[in-house]
Amino acid sequence: MDGEPAAAASGLGLPDYTSGVSFHDQADLSETEDFQAGLYVSESPQPQEAEAVSLGQLSDKSSTSETSLGEEQAADEGGAPMDKSSLRSGDSSQDLKQSEGSEEEEEEEEGCVVLEEGEEEGEQDEVTGASELTLSNTVLSMDTVVAAGGGADGEDEEEPLTERSEGQEQKILLDTACKMVRWLSAKLGPTVASRHVARNLLRLLTSCYVGSTRQQFTVSSGESPPLGAGNIYQKRPVLGDVVSGPVLSCLLHIAHLYGEPVLTYQYLPYISYLVAPGSTSSPSRLNSRKEAGLLAAVTLTQKIIVYLSDTTLMDILPRISHEVLLPVLSFLTSLVTGFPSGAQARTVLCLKTISLIALICLRIGQEMVQQHLSEPVATFFQVFSQLHELRHQDLDPVGHSEGQLPEVAFSDGQQRLVDPALLDELQKVFTLEMAYTIYVPFSCLLGDIIQKIIPNHELVGELAGLYLESISPSSRSPASVEPTVPSAGLESDPQGGGCSQDDGHSGTFGSVLVGNRIQIPDDSQPESSGPLGLISGMGSGGLGSESEDNALKRELPRSAHGLSGNWLAYWQYEIGVSQQDAHFHFHQIRLQSFPGHSGAVKCVAPLSSEDFFLSGSKDRTVRLWPLYNYGDGTSETAPRLIYAQHRKSVFFVGQLEAPQYVVSCDGAVHIWDPFTGKTLRTVEPSDSRVPLTAVAVMPAPHSSVTMASSDSTLRFVDSRKPGLQHEFRLGGGLNPGLVRSLAVSPSGRSVVAGFSSGFMVLLDTRTGLVLRGWPAHEGDILQIKAVEGGVLVSSSSDHSLTVWKELEQKPTHHYKSASDPIHTFDLYGSEVITGTVANKIGVCSLLEPPSQATTKLSSENFRGTLTSLALLPTKRHLLLGSDNGVIRLLA
Repeated sequence: MDGEPAAAASGLGLPDYTSGVSFHDQADLSETEDFQAGLYVSESPQPQEAEAVSLGQLSDKSSTSETSLGEEQAADEGGAPMDKSSLRSGDSSQDLKQSEGSEEEEEEEEGCVVLEEGEEEGEQDEVTGASELTLSNTVLSMDTVVAAGGGADGEDEEEPLTERSEGQEQKILLDTACKMVRWLSAKLGPTVASRHVARNLLRLLTSCYVGSTRQQFTVSSGESPPLGAGNIYQKRPVLGDVVSGPVLSCLLHIAHLYGEPVLTYQYLPYISYLVAPGSTSSPSRLNSRKEAGLLAAVTLTQKIIVYLSDTTLMDILPRISHEVLLPVLSFLTSLVTGFPSGAQARTVLCLKTISLIALICLRIGQEMVQQHLSEPVATFFQVFSQLHELRHQDLDPVGHSEGQLPEVAFSDGQQRLVDPALLDELQKVFTLEMAYTIYVPFSCLLGDIIQKIIPNHELVGELAGLYLESISPSSRSPASVEPTVPSAGLESDPQGGGCSQDDGHSGTFGSVLVGNRIQIPDDSQPESSGPLGLISGMGSGGLGSESEDNALKRELPRSAHGLSGNWLAYWQYEIGVSQQDAHFHFHQIRLQSFPGHSGAVKCVAPLSSEDFFLSGSKDRTVRLWPLYNYGDGTSETAPRLIYAQHRKSVFFVGQLEAPQYVVSCDGAVHIWDPFTGKTLRTVEPSDSRVPLTAVAVMPAPHSSVTMASSDSTLRFVDSRKPGLQHEFRLGGGLNPGLVRSLAVSPSGRSVVAGFSSGFMVLLDTRTGLVLRGWPAHEGDILQIKAVEGGVLVSSSSDHSLTVWKELEQKPTHHYKSASDPIHTFDLYGSEVITGTVANKIGVCSLLEPPSQATTKLSSENFRGTLTSLALLPTKRHLLLGSDNGVIRLLA
């Protein structure tokens, strides 16, 4: 999404990072390229679809097969050209694996730390004249930076990396971090991206403005321009604005991906949280974090306003007024609250607030300003009257003990507390220049209604006139500034907020009222050269300017992954759930359907990255499906790839995580590449009368597959080399029946086999010794799962679900299903998610005391009989397969 910033996060309870992705061997891409289903292709100017980073593997497989895999994505991207010469290969053995536990936290935390470090290190270059660093206009590929850093005189173009300037290296680092965050935001989906990426970006945004250094104006030359320099709604930037550019870019990228609800349901509540008056802190002084939060809140609000539609803006305008503008103004105009950075921070906040209110006024027009923004605008102007009155009163700054501030009666009849020690700071902020900076734009924007909503407009007009007289004594008298401002040579710039009586004020949502008609501003109008143009900024950029910062309104691109319907309802719920809530909550919200199998679905298995999943069916096919959100919950998704090399019903499918191969079994084991669909190896049973009955894959870093045959023999096959790796007998002279299920421990050190007689055998994979064999159930064992800590969970046709410790005789927990056996289940932390043929989903706790909750699937959300179940632990979704061949994603 070139040229468009990116974004995201919620209001309360900022979380720790609990999800992430390993980036081992991930290749760097230039800004004009992206990785799509194994191909480097030119990036579309439209928002990048999440599938563009589908499986994310750099494969050295056949380009023909890869091209076929990427055809659908290329079509979605508007036919982006795919050049075979751009295919690259790389080591894919560890590419894009799901990390575990603390490793996940470290990866994602590193992303945000890199953002912040890169911003701090790059400050010096930015202050000395570099433009605001955003991902949209300064993303540098490695080659570009090398070429740009080759010496001051154009010599030594092949200067080695070690000799590059520190600033260039930091730009590369920052660019890489931004790309990583944007890639993660698309890959993780709306709920995880909002909970774990956007929230921390919002918190990082506040850090960009902490400290007096970050609140200094950026200077491009030796001269210091006036306060009003710049566009009316984009005043002079400070260093914090430069530093926060990449963060805002990433935040807005999330909004581009998932739509306007991100702005209104996540960012706006967080802004309200930032500006809310603190109940615990002293009312007489802000801390530096709160001060930075106010600046970040106003900056982010201005970005949000630009991307809101007209309808949404009017719907939330009362909230913006009461939850954002008035709290900010209460701090800004307070006579008792000091800023840690003094007058500078208050001045910056004042200019940003002027810009924000002016932007809203330009968007909604005069009538809506009078109806919804009268109080904030009047409050802003009122501080000049208060300071004017205080100048004529004798307040002793030392004569009052702490906690006993004097009360002063003002002309409006109100008694207000005043801190005499703050008067000097306030007078440094609300100067004649500030009065001029605020009065001229608003007198143009509001026209005649300024007299109705601002009681003290005459006083502020006089102060503005005094300032104008001080900088050019012969130009104008104070008495004439008010009547002449609306027509002071700005008639030629209607789109720039010009002040002519006919068309100078903004009409409804940026159009211009001329008599009884609505005229759309012409982008080709020349800029104003009137006497106030350069000072007030009214004509310095033009509202029709193509510059992103000068835009009054920008459309959020329509993304195929925009939130609506059930997806929106579920996302709203998820971003409000506490990060400390470790329980799985099943709400039976239908999110997506995956039709395509012509027979019953026998097994489903999500890939470790949770952006794709596999399904095996009686129709003798294995299908690869994308898991990115589409539509409103009723949409149907087509498979990305169909593997049709099986000759019988497929009863097992799984992923070998280390080499990223797929293993599927129909009595013979097939190992194949999910990126090309090419069969890599087939393992047939040695005797057709002794078929394979159960299969399991070894966890990374192992590359082996374990399979059990009907003669109770366990065999290991390494996917990297031919032949058998190991072969062990499990029966031990007994006749326990057929092996129904296999489970490998997370460490790969043990395998447990469940038999049709209810017998279970635990085997050490390193020695081949049977560690334990015991009668676990009275009926067929239907499924076994192994958990960290030597814990085993097994279900049986005797209606029981039992939890075992590997080497303990008695079970830890024992559940009994009342009506139907639990034929499929999955694990989520310390809970077991169960499914029965009666279409009942249960949640059982593995902790003391044991508990169980059951939900019956409604026919509206799930049709047919439940045959298989799989959990997406990071996204907290359920994949449910049925006997009619349809798979549904529920939450």
